[in-house]
Amino acid sequence: MKRLHDLSRRLASLPAVRYFEQFRPNARLFLLATVISGITFSGFQLFFNIYLRTRGFDLDFIGLLNAIPSGAALVVGVPMGLLSDRIGPRRAMLIGISIATLAAWGVVASESRAAMLALSALMGVANSLYFLSLAPFMMKASGERERTLLFSLNFGLTTLSGALGNLVAGQLPAWFGSWLGVGAESPAAYQAVLVASIFGGGLSLLPVWLIRETRWPGPRREPPVGLADLRGLIRPSVLRMALPNIIIGFGAATLIPYLALFFKGKFPISDGELGLLYSLGSVTTGLATVIGPGLAQRLGGKVRAVVFTQGLSVGFLLVVGFAPAFWLSGAAFLVRGALMNMSNPLYSAFVMERTPERERAAVNSVMQIMWEVGWTVGPYLSGVVQARAGFGPLFLSTAALYGLAVALTWVFFRHAEARAPLAAADAA
Repeated sequence: MKRLHDLSRRLASLPAVRYFEQFRPNARLFLLATVISGITFSGFQLFFNIYLRTRGFDLDFIGLLNAIPSGAALVVGVPMGLLSDRIGPRRAMLIGISIATLAAWGVVASESRAAMLALSALMGVANSLYFLSLAPFMMKASGERERTLLFSLNFGLTTLSGALGNLVAGQLPAWFGSWLGVGAESPAAYQAVLVASIFGGGLSLLPVWLIRETRWPGPRREPPVGLADLRGLIRPSVLRMALPNIIIGFGAATLIPYLALFFKGKFPISDGELGLLYSLGSVTTGLATVIGPGLAQRLGGKVRAVVFTQGLSVGFLLVVGFAPAFWLSGAAFLVRGALMNMSNPLYSAFVMERTPERERAAVNSVMQIMWEVGWTVGPYLSGVVQARAGFGPLFLSTAALYGLAVALTWVFFRHAEARAPLAAADAA
């Protein structure tokens, strides 16, 4: 008992635990909503395309349906950001979750292709309103000491709760199939899993509803970037930072959403094995992001770490696509995901360090819009290629695009961290 008491006292003395205890009630409720949505939404991601395929939809339509939400988010990104600022992030999150939940249910339940496309666009708009409200809310819900921990926990809990969700979701088709008296891989079983995931995610409304709206904790030192300033953001320095993002986004959009479909089509695996694989992928990704900053320090900078991890991931991507055995393809899938996702926060931090403070939110929006460009076009083109040539060309093209992005990152920024950051004076 004494040892257990000593251990609990040591754990309580850790900085992360002390800061967590200092989180305001709003922040704790927000993290609870993050866990709920992370667990439930992972099941939707895992089986959505498989469900559409079992219903007999062709790959062209599946690609278009996957592209529509990003296209809608691309169009309404700026208006949704302005709406969130006007009504407050809490209300924006509530509206976003509510509409996205109903729209997702409509997509799964609808028999009309036109209705599915329209509801998918509405889901993209609602998700845009929700996700654009997260960072402003976390700024309001935290103090300076625990703010970094809150941002990190939001990312980490999303990933780790997704791991749990994938593990559970992999068992659900068999459970629902037995309950409904249908096959585990039938459209009805997959539809039941998706509906359960959708309305399970809707439960995140409850902790968000309990959040009490707060005012900005202090005056802004500078006015934020307005519509009149947006034109000035499209300058060479920002475009250089955005270009690798566009290329990676397009490459990812043509392949990553369809990997579950690829595994099910190429290897004789069960839904439980697929869920376990994706669950392990979430765990390895979460662990990789923790060691990313240490790797950057060891390699001498964020750019070197980004180039190293992204470049190494390209080889593992090709193993995923062309390995003859599931165990080898699955192992490469885990390593590839860890390496590629490890670089994302490092590159984001690098971009923010080279951006003047008053422009950081606006430049971040530009980066996100550029990412959505690829996700608007890529899924549809992917469906066309899959229908005519299978997955082989997609693995090759994605690997080539990733390699191009890595090369451009190195060419543009290999000397950047040897100089002083441009956050104070970049106006090129």
